[in-house]
Amino acid sequence: MKILIVSATEKEILPTKNQLKSGFNDDFGTKKSNSKKTGIDFLVTGIGGVLTSYALTKTLSEKKYDWVINAGIAGSFNKDLEIGETVLVDKDQLADVGIEDKENFYTMFEKGFGDENEFPFKNAKLENFSGLNMGLKKVEAITVNRTHGNVKSIEIFRNKFKADIETMEGAAFFYVCLMENMNFLQLRSISNYVEERNKANWDIPLAIKNLNDKLSEVIDVLSKKNS
Repeated sequence: MKILIVSATEKEILPTKNQLKSGFNDDFGTKKSNSKKTGIDFLVTGIGGVLTSYALTKTLSEKKYDWVINAGIAGSFNKDLEIGETVLVDKDQLADVGIEDKENFYTMFEKGFGDENEFPFKNAKLENFSGLNMGLKKVEAITVNRTHGNVKSIEIFRNKFKADIETMEGAAFFYVCLMENMNFLQLRSISNYVEERNKANWDIPLAIKNLNDKLSEVIDVLSKKNS
């Protein structure tokens, strides 16, 4: 079993890297599981969809993996999700690739640039049907080039997409994995609500802790599938 863990920044996955390093065998990157080996690699792509797409595509062209996991923090539109809660993204979309027309915003699909049901899209969304959820809430996400901290733009994107969370890499990760026919998961832990920007209301340390706790569980489950 070979697993690639992908994150925009190292700090989001550093606890897992440190934990696994202490449990590795002589060959760095290999963890024993039920007498069989699970190879685990880490890929830090940098922030944003462009960097993620390039780094992930290049890595997948050089080495084969059984599972690819995107792990990171996220902002939530949905106040029913708690700060620090870890969720599983099953649908994502490229939300701000589009055209402004006076007071309105239209996606490229809405303006007729592309078929919203041409693979890997379905109704303009990218979907994951991996079947592994670890008891986590499944959420819909949007991926943006700039996170929202302005009341007006927040309302536009909340009302238009009805998404639970936003990130800056998720849809790019989905796109590459779907095109490469990979088994994949996107785990996100809520660090803040999407509202007028006020970092005093954020809890990044809690989000990172809970994200890595759940990531460790997922790795163990996937490892046992190889036993």
